Amino acid sequence: MDETLPAEHTRSVLLRGLWRDAIDGWGAPGGLDQLPAARRLLAAGADRDDLVRLVRAGAYEAVFATLDTLDQGGPVHDPDAVGGWVVMETDAEGSPTGQAIPGLHEDLLTSDPGGRDGADLWL
Repeated sequence: MDETLPAEHTRSVLLRGLWRDAIDGWGAPGGLDQLPAARRLLAAGADRDDLVRLVRAGAYEAVFATLDTLDQGGPVHDPDAVGGWVVMETDAEGSPTGQAIPGLHEDLLTSDPGGRDGADLWL
């Protein structure tokens, strides 16, 4: 069996989950309304779709930056830091398989479950 297949599946599940929960979740009913600033902007006449797009774009940028930092594997901007990190697949019991999952930030945009490659974020 090709050992990259489970890691590719894990990568896909992770990236789709980030889109669903961290990015697209803001468009769900009540998602935007949990933010006091958004409630104030809506009360002042802001367009709900524009606000959802803004928050989703900000969430996308935050997720991308986080994945990029994880993919770097170490503290690039901290010369005094010791050690690093790796994103690794686990088995069904949660034990590491030894299979690293690199380059997550590279696949975030194309993992948009809406099939839009994030194009709707920049309208």
